Amino acid sequence: MRLKYSAKNNPRVIIIQKLYSVLYNNDNKIEFPKHRFKKFIKDIVLGTIERNEIIIEELDKNLGVDFNLFKLDKTFQIILKSATYEILYKPNVSIKIIIKEYLNASNFFLDNSQIKYLNALLDNVAKRLRYSNA
Repeated sequence: MRLKYSAKNNPRVIIIQKLYSVLYNNDNKIEFPKHRFKKFIKDIVLGTIERNEIIIEELDKNLGVDFNLFKLDKTFQIILKSATYEILYKPNVSIKIIIKEYLNASNFFLDNSQIKYLNALLDNVAKRLRYSNA
């Protein structure tokens, strides 16, 4: 059963939308409208863009040789990359919270089977990245 969440108030939905916009519009200027989580949203969006190669490298290294990020849907890639950025660079935020928030946000973009796959991937990535760096 899907829970009802407001896309306007969910910062991770806005993060996904901003990253999707950058991917398809090639905008150099990203505007961040007034929002109570504006600083957080801006940090995650710009950090994910800036560290894209590092994130891809970490995903390839931690998800094995059979996994190919670029065979996935673009929206799925964006969600996976931004969540990975948070796992890597936001150590004060619990892994459970990051995964839960991205799964809730993904309800707006993915179907149930994709959400289950995303959950498994994020769990795998989080365990390998957080516990190997600790």
